[in-house]
Amino acid sequence: MFPSEVTSLPTHGLQTVWFSPENPEGRRNAGGQTNHGRKGRPSVSLRAGETIALAELPGEISGTLRRIWLTIDDRSPEMLRGLRLEGRWDGATEPAISAPLGDFFGQMCGQMAVFESAFFGSPEARSFWCTLPMPFRAGMRLSLTNATRHDLAYLFYDVNVTSGETQDPNTGYIHAVARRENPTTLQRDYELLPLTTGRGRFLGVHLGVVADGERYGGTWWGEGEVKFYVDGDSDFPTLCGTGTEDYIATGWGQGSYAQAFHGSPLADDRTRSYGFYRWHLPDPIFFHESLRVTIQQIGHCFGDGRRFLRDRVLETGEPVYVAGTGLIPANLADDGPASGVLFERQDDWSSVAFLLLDRPA
Repeated sequence: MFPSEVTSLPTHGLQTVWFSPENPEGRRNAGGQTNHGRKGRPSVSLRAGETIALAELPGEISGTLRRIWLTIDDRSPEMLRGLRLEGRWDGATEPAISAPLGDFFGQMCGQMAVFESAFFGSPEARSFWCTLPMPFRAGMRLSLTNATRHDLAYLFYDVNVTSGETQDPNTGYIHAVARRENPTTLQRDYELLPLTTGRGRFLGVHLGVVADGERYGGTWWGEGEVKFYVDGDSDFPTLCGTGTEDYIATGWGQGSYAQAFHGSPLADDRTRSYGFYRWHLPDPIFFHESLRVTIQQIGHCFGDGRRFLRDRVLETGEPVYVAGTGLIPANLADDGPASGVLFERQDDWSSVAFLLLDRPA
């Protein structure tokens, strides 16, 4: 059986609109005109400091942004993190979406990886696609800014929209909140979503970690728990996980995999770079007043890892602190606990949190 949306005929006024370099304004009977329709403008350039509208509809039009696809010739770390995607709904001056291009599409740490999730993917690590539905009631604008020092020679894109839809009053607006801390602060949990007020639903998150190998060697970085502070939670959360890799449905470490609702497309033990995601579709997280989402930076060591940290402490004089209240130096002696040591870490963390909210900005 097909979902009803797939088998439904269009209602009166419902239209399909495609934006691309061949029809940047998405107008009727206006696509592919350059070079007499013989593929005259499949891409555009984007100079350093320039902003381009990938899609834009005026304020009297309601609808849903259905799909974004694009590819670029320069997929260097500088460009993946220096190109910034922004989305605005209903004429809002502040963007509801504002994120580095790579991070928004789940290509974390400035590295490309093959994956497919419920809403995002890259078939061969050369392109970006997103099918997360993004409704609007009074116009929309999706833009891309080149904040790097270098021109981008080739940008190919398609943005697919349905216009003329009447949105249900209970339909929320998509927001994407990007953050990065390099390094994080000892015993201060990294915020995936700073305190946000309103009524909404947390949809999911893209995360990136570059673990500090010089400081912590090859020790495990992912013991931190994800915490959801819901509707006024103060010191302690209502929803609390058990560990970083547990949150994305794996266990006992984190390799490379990609599934619909959770995955880790990037798991490079050589560079200590990890990119992973989690979508809360089967297990929705609703809030009525407020939400704050955090993750701890806690590591684990035993055996060779414990000896590495002990030797580094002797060499630098910088202590390693046990996970817990206060900064208490960890016992790194060889005859310490057989289960190893949980310790506080500082690494390079980045994220894009996706949520539905009851307002456009």
